[in-house]
Amino acid sequence: MKVIGCGNPDRGDDSAGIEVAKRLRQAGLAAEIHTGDALGLLEKWSDGDDITLVDAVVTGARPGTLHVWECSHSAFALPKAVRDAAVSSHGFDLARAIELACTLGKLPARLRIFGIEGREFERGAAPSKEVSIAIDELVRRIQAEARVYGSAKPYD
Repeated sequence: MKVIGCGNPDRGDDSAGIEVAKRLRQAGLAAEIHTGDALGLLEKWSDGDDITLVDAVVTGARPGTLHVWECSHSAFALPKAVRDAAVSSHGFDLARAIELACTLGKLPARLRIFGIEGREFERGAAPSKEVSIAIDELVRRIQAEARVYGSAKPYD
């Protein structure tokens, strides 16, 4: 499993993916940080990878809600609220990058997306309390999964 935390470290809740990746690193797991636009993610995975992406999302759910979506070669189903989200600090958004990867045959063997519902995206803001709690929960969840499935070693 390859974990990639996405976001902008200077925009409050948008730093959620980055914070998850940092904490996983502190716990001894390898995790990448991606702060560029989502199109750059295609360079970070191959069709044989098992990719877990973590990013802040805005769907209208309660802040701190943890969403999970699975994408595969045969199925791509991010909800409409995520696909149409107006909030994106990444330029080329995640949904469009996944659609492009599907079209080009570049989708990883397994792509799981953890979206943490955000509400505070102002420049210089700290993550909200609700998002901080969700970050803690997700780090524990990924660590437990890594132990169970033997992915606790850093990946190349």
